[in-house]
Amino acid sequence: MQVLSGRDKGKSGKVLELLPDEQRAVIEGINLVKKHMRKRKEGETGGIKEIPVPLRTSKIALFCGNCQRGVRFAIKVMADKTKIRICKKCHQEI
Repeated sequence: MQVLSGRDKGKSGKVLELLPDEQRAVIEGINLVKKHMRKRKEGETGGIKEIPVPLRTSKIALFCGNCQRGVRFAIKVMADKTKIRICKKCHQEI
C-alpha cells in the first residue's frame, strides 16, 4: 500500500491490520507515534517505543509495480471463476 496524503505521503508498506468498521488500516512503518512504555514484567524493557497507529483507508492506495505508484484497481473474473485485481491505469495484474 502507498500513502496518498499526510506527513508520510509517498511512503509504502505492508498492511498489518484492517479495521473495516472504523475504515482504518495499520501499515508497517507508516504513521508512527512515540509511546512511553513502563516495564511491566521481569525481563521486559521499558522506554520510548514507536508504534504504528491506524490510518484512514481513503488516504492509501494499492501499489502497482508496473506503474510504480499507488493506483485504483478493478476486479476481473477469469474463465475458471477466480478473481484477480487489475490496475485501472495500465490494465496489468497487480
